[in-house]
Amino acid sequence: YIYIYIEKMQLLQLFLLQLLLGLSHGFFTPLKTTTTTTTPPTRLFVSSSSTTTNSNNLETAVSNLKQVLEREYVTFFDPMVKEYYLPQVKFTDPLNKLEGIDAYANNVDMLAGRTWMGKILFDNASIQLHSVTGGEILDSGSNKQRSTSSISNIQTRWTLRFTFAALPWKPTARFSGISVYEVQPSGSPQGVVITSQHDYWDNLNLQPGGTNKYEDASRLEGLQDLWNQLKPGGFQAQAAAPELPYSLLRRGKDYQVRRYPSYTAVRLNAYTRRDEGYERLGSFTSSGSESALGPALLRVQSEDSSQKTMSWPLTYAPPGETEPPSPKQALQKLEGIETGGVLEIVTIPSQVIAVRDYTDASMEPVVRKNDKLLRESLQRDGLVPSAEGELQFAQYDAIFSMGQRRGEVWIPLQDGGHPW
Repeated sequence: YIYIYIEKMQLLQLFLLQLLLGLSHGFFTPLKTTTTTTTPPTRLFVSSSSTTTNSNNLETAVSNLKQVLEREYVTFFDPMVKEYYLPQVKFTDPLNKLEGIDAYANNVDMLAGRTWMGKILFDNASIQLHSVTGGEILDSGSNKQRSTSSISNIQTRWTLRFTFAALPWKPTARFSGISVYEVQPSGSPQGVVITSQHDYWDNLNLQPGGTNKYEDASRLEGLQDLWNQLKPGGFQAQAAAPELPYSLLRRGKDYQVRRYPSYTAVRLNAYTRRDEGYERLGSFTSSGSESALGPALLRVQSEDSSQKTMSWPLTYAPPGETEPPSPKQALQKLEGIETGGVLEIVTIPSQVIAVRDYTDASMEPVVRKNDKLLRESLQRDGLVPSAEGELQFAQYDAIFSMGQRRGEVWIPLQDGGHPW
């Protein structure tokens, strides 16, 4: 009976979430899984009989469109440049299917909190653009007088976040993925027009095999994923310190990819027990030094567990900068004490890190198991780790704190071994 009750409550939660989202869009779609066959859009073509001029004009038009898309993402589509969209433009993501530029714009305005319903439901919405690619001019036909030009799809890669303000605990949802824009030449002053936009989420639509292929998922899966992010969590252990900031690049099925800025840290190069390491670093940063940030970062040599270090971040490079501020207080304090090289201030360059979280205590078997699972996930999705040789894991909780703990294994990714 308990299991039946829980199952019914989960279905009720999904129904209420569906109802809220449906009301926010002004429509309600039955919750069911459907199989959709997509018909390739009819392409408009530009004849090349007018020599190279048309091709150059088309390249310029596509370049202008990509710049418009960049501005729209930066401003969260405020304004949305409707001249570049077909009046009957189609928009699809794991939760919605919309048609028409007004429905598209209203959907964006609602999420951004620019409509009355959006002000009730959402807060702190933002989207970070990572890249804009594609839009190559494709020529077809063997006879120059009859050859035509079309445009390859434009793809953006992004991370979206918003707070669901309608719930008392105000949870934040995060999504990463790609948008695929189908673009056609047009006779408009802009020269090109977007006919459809199809959004895919990394955690739902990215297919295994490392081919960077995305496929549709059911709407029920999209709703379930959204609810899993919005539902209330349990009692969390107290964080030891404010967290080192990062940019979320991918929210995958069972891992994340983050870009961390360059940062400085105080590093303990030798310790026996973890609580002794915390005590040593805590004593150093408690006074006369910059305050420490979280998490505590621990590195252990894969072949020799006795070779290990513990680091606490101190300062980090602000947005737009490549170097972190010098931790002058910590450096000055370190000069005044004799540590025999056990304590040192180090600078860590900006890195792209794959992360897998766990809630068990950070014992060696737990860390090694999650490191192995993370490596398997990276191989599945075609991401390349940097050279092996050490385990890296992070602890966020105050030592001896109560509640659900937060631990992570970290694996730096190889330059060129990821799409960011």
